[in-house]
Amino acid sequence: MQKSLALVRGHILTVARNKTALEEISDGGLLIDDKGSIVKTGDFLSLQKDYPWAAIRDHSGSYILPSFFDTHIHFPQLDMIGSCAEELLLWLQRYTFPREAAFRGKNEFVREAAKNFVDELVANGTTTAVVYSSSCGDATDLLFEEFERRGIRGIIGKTSMDRHCPPEIAVDMQKDRQWTDDLIRRWHGKDERLYYALTPRFAPSCSHELMTMLSDMHKAYPDVYMQTHYAENKNEIAWVKELFPESQSYLDVYDTRGLLGDKTILAHSIHTNDDDEKLLLERNVVICHCPTSNLFLGSGLFQTQSYIRQGQRVTLGTDVGAGTTFSLWQTMNEAYKVAQLRGERISPAQLLALATVSSAEALGFAKLGRLDAGFSADYQVIDGCTRGILD
Repeated sequence: MQKSLALVRGHILTVARNKTALEEISDGGLLIDDKGSIVKTGDFLSLQKDYPWAAIRDHSGSYILPSFFDTHIHFPQLDMIGSCAEELLLWLQRYTFPREAAFRGKNEFVREAAKNFVDELVANGTTTAVVYSSSCGDATDLLFEEFERRGIRGIIGKTSMDRHCPPEIAVDMQKDRQWTDDLIRRWHGKDERLYYALTPRFAPSCSHELMTMLSDMHKAYPDVYMQTHYAENKNEIAWVKELFPESQSYLDVYDTRGLLGDKTILAHSIHTNDDDEKLLLERNVVICHCPTSNLFLGSGLFQTQSYIRQGQRVTLGTDVGAGTTFSLWQTMNEAYKVAQLRGERISPAQLLALATVSSAEALGFAKLGRLDAGFSADYQVIDGCTRGILD
């Protein structure tokens, strides 16, 4: 009995196994089985000849690429893109915190915002996102529901914060623990698409007691992810030193609480020294480069190639709303410019790898990120006739 197969036709573009070159087939085909796995890739006409019963999905003239990974983005900040301020800490106080206060409860506003947020991800070719939600557990639950409804992959966390923020978004430790526990039990690992991330906003927003509670939660649920901000801004680093004088460094605040590991995603990581970088490598953390937000807020220039040479696991994030676009194409574009400003060279293949297979590997999705036999058929189609490739 012949297996049920689909044959997708188009201009196939993917990253080679070594991540330093691109592989493309101008009139290519993806042969996909009924479980959504790629059986073969190759010349379309040859595959059609060998598998004449396969159902054709014809995207002739369009590009077919692996879907994108956005490894750092904020759900409540969709409507504040382009809100300018002098630097990070003022931007948080002036725009971010007041905006996030609206994302409370299970109501139509939050539900519609979640729909719009996922719409933007999908429209930009992103099917896996690592997301900061608001500090409200109910709003976070709605966001999970929308990801589930749309069938895309999400690593999502309710933001934990209990100080240095307006009372409307501060959550006391016991309520935070209850919400976090409920969300983990309901969503983590669901359908092998939805996962929870412990999400301290950043060290200054978390009391010592809250950081200890998050450490305890991490021990209780060792398979959950952990995401936070780190070393984004020099004023932020100085503030951490004031708030945690007992810690040897900003990174030590997280490390001494057991929050650094191979499922930890640290956004930014711009202003680091040799000791920091050695510890990042030892703990095998994921470092997320957010070029559009780093440039928008004037935070600094990320050392992409230096980190890659060290063997660090580097990914890309849009960081909406300090980040100015949902587009990973534009994010790659800005990452290229940042590398140029640092006197480094980064190739198109390396950039595409950061947005696809490197992120997939870093997050533990071994069968995603490339268009090759044995990988899941998680792909995007770009119609160059109706949309510029870098829009």
